[in-house]
Amino acid sequence: MPTTVFTIANQKGGVGKTTTAVNLAAALAEKKIHTLLIDLDPQANATSAVGIEKQEGKSLYGPLRGEGSAFEMITPTPYEHLALIPSEEDLAAAEIELPQTENFLARLRTVLEPVRASQGYRAIIIDCPPALGMLSMNSLVAADYLLITLQCEYMALEGLGQILRNVDRLKAAPNHAPIELGGVVMTMFDSRTNLSKQVVDEVKKHLPDKIFHTVIPRTVRLSEAPSFGKPIFAYDADGTGATAYRALAKEVIERFGLKA
Repeated sequence: MPTTVFTIANQKGGVGKTTTAVNLAAALAEKKIHTLLIDLDPQANATSAVGIEKQEGKSLYGPLRGEGSAFEMITPTPYEHLALIPSEEDLAAAEIELPQTENFLARLRTVLEPVRASQGYRAIIIDCPPALGMLSMNSLVAADYLLITLQCEYMALEGLGQILRNVDRLKAAPNHAPIELGGVVMTMFDSRTNLSKQVVDEVKKHLPDKIFHTVIPRTVRLSEAPSFGKPIFAYDADGTGATAYRALAKEVIERFGLKA
């Protein structure tokens, strides 16, 4: 089976992007789908959220510079069927250094090609920095599908338009990126407020075929889990957050034809 690469992105921070990357990857792994989670954010929050310590020289910084391979950076996690390429602070330097390299927007795609060709993973999920810089743009070029996390607040709608315009520019460029919008995940949904429902309805109106039916609730447990170095399924397996991410994983599996 071919490998499908997903980039989870939003230029705004605090919208559930890393939470979704970690817990969607863990939910797919729970379904026995071999999944590789790539932490491309120098803050390394996805790395710590699966209980892995940051380690110097154990990120994609070297491979992006032409030193070593992505295979060398793959690290096992405590969870069956889930592997990780961690992040580290040095990755921040790539934002400055990448534009000085040849074919700089496609560096990540080139680095990941051997991993894709090996077909060792059915899904690769990339967690991006909360900005549309060089690392995020590279992740868009490297992916088959973009999954956008959108917080259920009015200002979030402005950011949606911005990232979609950037995807259109990449697709229109020479040697264009093959990426397609795979879907929009509504996060931090508060059923007690009309605003959350209004934002979901607005996205449904504009992107009816792309919005996922599953909405991710705002819960204390989802916020706490990363501080314990655990995906939600290892921290609160029967809670509303875990239930939501299992439902999202089921939609992703069906929408993109992923099979164990």
